[in-house]
Amino acid sequence: MKSIPVTPPRTAGFSLIEMAIVLFIVALLLGGLVPTLSGQVEQKRMNETRQQLEEIQQALLGYAIINGRLPCPASATSNGEEDPLGGGNCNHFYDGFVPAATLGLAGTGSSGFAIDSWGNRMHYAVTSWNSASPALNNVFTTAGGIKTAGLSNLAPNLLVCSAASTSTTSCSAANSSLTASPGVPAVIYSTGKNGGYGGTGLDEAENPNPNSADNDRIFVSHIPTPGTAPNGEFDDIVVWISPNILINRMVAAGRLP
Repeated sequence: MKSIPVTPPRTAGFSLIEMAIVLFIVALLLGGLVPTLSGQVEQKRMNETRQQLEEIQQALLGYAIINGRLPCPASATSNGEEDPLGGGNCNHFYDGFVPAATLGLAGTGSSGFAIDSWGNRMHYAVTSWNSASPALNNVFTTAGGIKTAGLSNLAPNLLVCSAASTSTTSCSAANSSLTASPGVPAVIYSTGKNGGYGGTGLDEAENPNPNSADNDRIFVSHIPTPGTAPNGEFDDIVVWISPNILINRMVAAGRLP
């Protein structure tokens, strides 16, 4: 009897062309997902940093209620303690850091500084305003200074503008002031994702950072802009303490008459 050869069944599979098409489609899908995921990560970091700034605001208000004054900013070498200890004539009124160790904030860096979601130190500026009558220097950082000066005489003078100013004492005529006259007692900010290297832009240069020589009482806050914007890259996140809120909290706590 003659045997009939049996043809083995064909194994299903993909040709090289089919594999290439599949890989191409996967690459397209992944390419569309990466920007979305990256944007979500950055948005999460921004939200976390804003929350940190709000917590620092509350800690500063609490400190003022307990001590009758705002703390001085920390220096780069003070390990998160205010500089000098005890306040008064601060060594870094405008270009210092959040004194996280002095405020007793949790989640700070190993050296006592408040760290934002990008790993950069958070900045803090406090007014150096002096009262003429009664004569008193550094009213807001001197123990009892706010009470001694009297509520009707208080005039903190840190200003937050919508764009860089050509003046070191006021917002330029073309820019709007985001803080009511005469100003606010404290400004807190993060240098954002770029950590200060965008400081070559005019707006970021108004907020003291490692690449900025600016050290006056003018600050800038606005919606983040790309590097092609008129005043350069800007991604700082800026908040401030209203003098009315500070005074209200201190009065409610019985620290001011």
